[in-house]
This record gives sequence, C-alpha cells and structure tokens, in this order.
Amino acid sequence: MHGFFAELKKQRWDDHRYYHHSRINQTLHLVSALSFLAAYVSIFTNPAAAALIGWLLAMVSRQAGHFFFEPKGYDEVNHATFEHKEDIKVGYNLRRKVVLLSIWALSPLVLWLDPTLFGIFHGATRHTDLLQHISLVWLALGAGALVFRTVQLFVQQSVMTGLVWATKILTDPFHDVKLYCRAPLYLLRGELRDPMEDVAHQA
Repeated sequence: MHGFFAELKKQRWDDHRYYHHSRINQTLHLVSALSFLAAYVSIFTNPAAAALIGWLLAMVSRQAGHFFFEPKGYDEVNHATFEHKEDIKVGYNLRRKVVLLSIWALSPLVLWLDPTLFGIFHGATRHTDLLQHISLVWLALGAGALVFRTVQLFVQQSVMTGLVWATKILTDPFHDVKLYCRAPLYLLRGELRDPMEDVAHQA
C-alpha cells in the first residue's frame, strides 16, 4: 500500500506542477470540483441529474481551464516543453481530451438515429424523456472513459499505474477543493499566474 500511495502522491503532484499554473484554471477547477461533489451526491438518487452536472458544469469548466487559460509555451518552472508534458501525461492529454469531448458532443446523435438506443430505452415521448436518455448515455460515457484509460494504462505501463490513476480521478474533486480553494482570492488580487513557489522549493 505504501507504493500505491507514493504513486498517487506523485501523479497528483505532476498534475499540479505541470498543468495548473493559471489562477483562472485553478479557479475553474474549484468550480468543477464542487460540481463533481454535487454530482457524487446526486448519483445515488438521480443519476441523470448527476450526469448533467458532471458533464455540463464540472467537465466543461474543468476543460475550459486547460484549453483556454493554461499556458502552452515552455515551462520555466519545470524546465519542460509543452510537448514533453503532453507525451508523459498519464491520463487524458489534450489530444485525448479532444477525442473524448468530441464523442460526448456527438453522442446525442445516436439517440436521434435510434431513439431506443438498440432497445435499451423506450422511445422518448417527451423532451424530459430525451434529456434523461442523453444524460444516461453521458453517464455511461464517463464511466467508460475511466475504465478505458485505466485498462490502457494496465497494458502500456502497469496495473499499479492504472489503478492509481483511476483512484486519482475519482478523488480529484476532494483534493482540488483543498488545493485550489484560495485561487479565486488570488485571482481577485490580480494574480493571473501561480508563482509555483511550492514547485520551485521542491525542485
């Protein structure tokens, strides 16, 4: 178990130091984390609502931070190019995220082509039925993306790496609240980039 938690700490640290320099991105991650926590609570009573919160609010805010606000030039703090960071990214790098988000955006078309989704659903007779069906498809997509990358890491790296990454993803909302709870305050003070003093200190 010591090795598991050591690897979890490393993956979390690499994620922070490589991909969270922007205070806007950190703030959006806080919004995303709180949204995911709300989805975690909702999933036990209303899975469809949990999927809507998870994808439309939590995932959109999280990925917007990475795509639009995180710097993509040379990383002076870590002495690494953006291309190098993308190559060593354990989870979903930007290229993989584009594929995943494209599947997510296009997935409602499957219900347009076959409203029963190959017999899984009854045909939607109301807009609320359609919305619930889309939500459940998104819920399955989220679970599938987690399982797919975990198994991929089993093959490409190790079972330990895959299990640690899956654990990291599922617990990120709790960790992000702790890590980025002060990001909005820094942003209000006009600090657009984290000086990453914690990273420099451990370099």
